[in-house]
Amino acid sequence: MNDHKNIVTELIKRYRDRVDFLTIRLEQSTGTNIALRNDRIETLSEAIAIGGQVRVCHRGGWGFATFNQLSNLDQQIENAIASAKMVGEEETLLAEVAPVTVNCSIPIEGRDPRLISLSEKKSLCDRYNDILRGYHPSITTTSVSYSDINQAIIIATSEGTLIEQSWCDLEMRFAATARKEDKLQTGRETTGSRSGYQNLENLENQVRSAAGRAVEALDLPSVKGDTYTVVIDPILTGLFVHEAFGHLSEADMLYENPDLLEVMTLGKKFGPPELQIFDGASTLGHRGSYYYDDEGTPATTTELIKDGVLVGRLHSRETAGKLGEPATGNARCLSYHYPPIVRMTNTWIARGSTPVADLFSGIKTGIYARNWLGGMTNGEMFTFSAGEAWMIRDGEIREPVKDVTLSGNVFKTLDQIEAIGDDFYWDESGGCGKGGQGGLAVGCGGPSLRIRDIIVGGD
Repeated sequence: MNDHKNIVTELIKRYRDRVDFLTIRLEQSTGTNIALRNDRIETLSEAIAIGGQVRVCHRGGWGFATFNQLSNLDQQIENAIASAKMVGEEETLLAEVAPVTVNCSIPIEGRDPRLISLSEKKSLCDRYNDILRGYHPSITTTSVSYSDINQAIIIATSEGTLIEQSWCDLEMRFAATARKEDKLQTGRETTGSRSGYQNLENLENQVRSAAGRAVEALDLPSVKGDTYTVVIDPILTGLFVHEAFGHLSEADMLYENPDLLEVMTLGKKFGPPELQIFDGASTLGHRGSYYYDDEGTPATTTELIKDGVLVGRLHSRETAGKLGEPATGNARCLSYHYPPIVRMTNTWIARGSTPVADLFSGIKTGIYARNWLGGMTNGEMFTFSAGEAWMIRDGEIREPVKDVTLSGNVFKTLDQIEAIGDDFYWDESGGCGKGGQGGLAVGCGGPSLRIRDIIVGGD
């Protein structure tokens, strides 16, 4: 990669006067993927990828090209310039970012996955799969997956930025499906890390928990569908703030949708005064953390909701320029095959002041939901499935129930938050999808929440 820096910077100098903006991103990545289903190996691979991308902006129009060899990079730049000039008909508006020259790496604290053999990683998957398969005779299907990726990139721009940055990301997923007559139940767990391989080595309790939830749910009654006051745990809070609210804060969705932009007007009240929501990559240690985004903008922490009022949104340089707001460092791409788009990093609701035990007080009939099983969003509407749940009766957690889905409108739901717990948990299991770029590492977190008038699906 070091040998290529001079080539890239010389090409930037040669072509920068022909367009409004030019950037070249080089990438080298190595990674491992393992997938087991029942007693079969579905994937067992190690790979290395080297390539890059060219992005050009001229009169507001973008050109994009990818490459695997530097020998024809000048032709790829020409192609990107031609594309940008073909579609550019307006003014190029990019938020200003100070140029920087820097070499930075997110440190690996502990065991480096690049130094661990494929056979050892496979043995770890086998161990967890054996736990799932042997947990109970009713377990009929199991799956375990492992992935790691080590990325090193160089970003050079026509404005003088030259950034070298590297990081490592790891993830494991576990699932078990139990069957009893015609009933099927599934338990899932996911975990990830940007710190080191050791964070994946002692997950036996988590694996057993996934299998246990599947087995136990076979004999549970389904919840009665109705509108309830619901208490959700920090994991569901993290999922909610990411999926239901975070995507609506991504500014590319807003400037392309005037109606949504009007709904997401800065200064508008969306929740109680205690509600604070943030997104940011600047605090290291989480899966959405980095020093600079894929446009060379420094990582920041952006306050999205302050005291229940919308005060910020997430930007690339283009969306910030078009809306007249500062760039927030949220332009990210999964790899050199894709252009950077506005993406969340680590998104969280700040800790509140209500003791968790007090969240249940005064609820005559409600639901306590923990963990996640699945979910989907459609604009401002959301539906999430809880991994496990219990009825709340007269302020006490009572009998467990299954098939709990929580649905609603995100804006109404934020306003229906009655209390915010004094606990907090970071969930590093996130793999976010958008614009065809699935599996981008993110973090999310929050405290327990008490929310009134939630639609709960069931029998």
